[in-house]
Amino acid sequence: MDANWMKLEFPSESVNVQFARTTVAIFASQLDFTLEEIEEIKVAVSEAVSNSVIHGYSASHGNVIMKVKYTPTQFTVSVEDFGRGISDIVQAQESGYTTIPEERMGIGLYFIQEYMDEVSLHSEVGKGTKIVMVKTVKPIQG
Repeated sequence: MDANWMKLEFPSESVNVQFARTTVAIFASQLDFTLEEIEEIKVAVSEAVSNSVIHGYSASHGNVIMKVKYTPTQFTVSVEDFGRGISDIVQAQESGYTTIPEERMGIGLYFIQEYMDEVSLHSEVGKGTKIVMVKTVKPIQG
């Protein structure tokens, strides 16, 4: 198979962070990623979904959409919410920046950028945020 994909939509509840993390790991295991690479993908997805639940919707509720696709060269995960949005994307990507300093360390986006090969972040205040994360699929050696 040259490409495969899935789409999940779930409520912005914290219990669904683990659900998203586990689901994407099982999907990624179809490829020749190492256990370390799958763990990196899991952490990135956990952080992205957590950001949607905690920051995107805050005290309100909404849905999170996660799309996952792989091709022979790329494994792509997008996480999208329709919550508050980010007013300053540059500032939000700074290590240590958080809108909830009494509860959060502000390193989620840092981990995502460290563990994935490409990351793009799109947001509009009052409309939501979408993060797209790409992990390169390495050719099979042999």
